[in-house]
Amino acid sequence: MLLTSLLTGLLETSLNSLLFRDRSMKAARQRLVGKVLRIELHQLSSPLVLVFSEQCVDVLGESEEVADCTLKTSIPVLMKLRDRQQLSPLIRSGELIVDGDIQVVQQLVGLLDLAEWDPAEWLAPYVGDIAAESLGQAVSKVAGLLKSGWHSQQAYVAQTLTEEWRIAPGALEVVWFNEEVDTVARHVDALIARIDKLEGKR
Repeated sequence: MLLTSLLTGLLETSLNSLLFRDRSMKAARQRLVGKVLRIELHQLSSPLVLVFSEQCVDVLGESEEVADCTLKTSIPVLMKLRDRQQLSPLIRSGELIVDGDIQVVQQLVGLLDLAEWDPAEWLAPYVGDIAAESLGQAVSKVAGLLKSGWHSQQAYVAQTLTEEWRIAPGALEVVWFNEEVDTVARHVDALIARIDKLEGKR
């Protein structure tokens, strides 16, 4: 429940800063006014419901609103939707399941593709320049670690599949992986603690 609340708060702040700050995106935003997008992630027990209006987007953990479109996917796949070129391949591969009006997803992905992705810039009005820069660097570092770990694991799986005699990972690889997981977990815990602290100052 705490994770869902944290995600809805961060997602709402991020989306409003990204999509509603730039006046040049107003025409593109208008197509989403009155639309409701429900996102069901494998990692969460509750959905994320995005309700679009002229002034903002509300992100809810639960809602009585009837969704125009429902997305079923995972968090890593959702992150790929920053690039509109990824939408069709993800749907074809089955990693992203779309029920309802697909135009809602296409319009949101189009907006995200137009938006400028600078975490420090859009966090600054809420937490100050210095805190925003520190937080942005922390997020980038965690994202980099996660990406690096993911690519390393992909390479390892590919190698295992091509070398039939290597059924199980070596002891050193297991130790390395466990250390990487612990490092990422510590960075995520520190980031959550930092966000909680910044929230408490508002």
